[in-house]
Amino acid sequence: MNPLRTIAVDDEPLALGLVAAFVQQTPFLTLVGRFGSAVEALKYLHEHPSEVDLAFLDIQMQELNGLELARVLGPSGPRVIFTTAFPQYALDGYRVDALDYLVKPFNYEEFLRAAGKARAYAELVAGPPTPPAPAEEEEYLFLKAEYQLIRVALSDVLYVEGLKDYVKVHLKSTPRALLSLMSLKAMEEKLPPRRFMRVHRSFIVALDKIEAVRRLTVQIGAVTIPVGDQYKEAFLQFLSRWS
Repeated sequence: MNPLRTIAVDDEPLALGLVAAFVQQTPFLTLVGRFGSAVEALKYLHEHPSEVDLAFLDIQMQELNGLELARVLGPSGPRVIFTTAFPQYALDGYRVDALDYLVKPFNYEEFLRAAGKARAYAELVAGPPTPPAPAEEEEYLFLKAEYQLIRVALSDVLYVEGLKDYVKVHLKSTPRALLSLMSLKAMEEKLPPRRFMRVHRSFIVALDKIEAVRRLTVQIGAVTIPVGDQYKEAFLQFLSRWS
């Protein structure tokens, strides 16, 4: 969530400076304005509608006090946290739907607690974050074979055979398999499990290329591939979804 755009309003310069400093040292707040009177703040808010999320308002000020400013702004204005030396105004503050009420003098811990309410409110209004879009699945992989890097389309792979330190990648497009220096386990990690399954210590098969299943063997074209005991349970679970 972006930092809450915040203004500080107080006719006492020291108090205004303190609130502004507290805002600036709070990571989830950003100070967009500081004003010595509610009239100045009102003018800014009218000139910059919807650009302020949170206002720290002193209550007792000349011309227009903080409570009056909050009433003028209404529900469409920024959320308000009052700052005042007079606790008797607390009830009035809640009548204008203030988020919190800080009694001077207050320290940074108290300020941060009130600011946290503003952040919680903003997160509630924003709703849960949109989940990131699933990453697109790669449609190919690169294999080192024949002293070069070869791009192989996943849709072209029929099955992969492990031969000690090598793998033999059998393709639909050519009868000549690709031989690459890597373990079958490393190859398994390169392939998306949604489309490929290891069925034997020596074989990985492309699930969409399976033509038939007879007992614990898999038929891909003219080739019959056994399903090993270690992989039988996972393969049978796949078959239960397939059938």
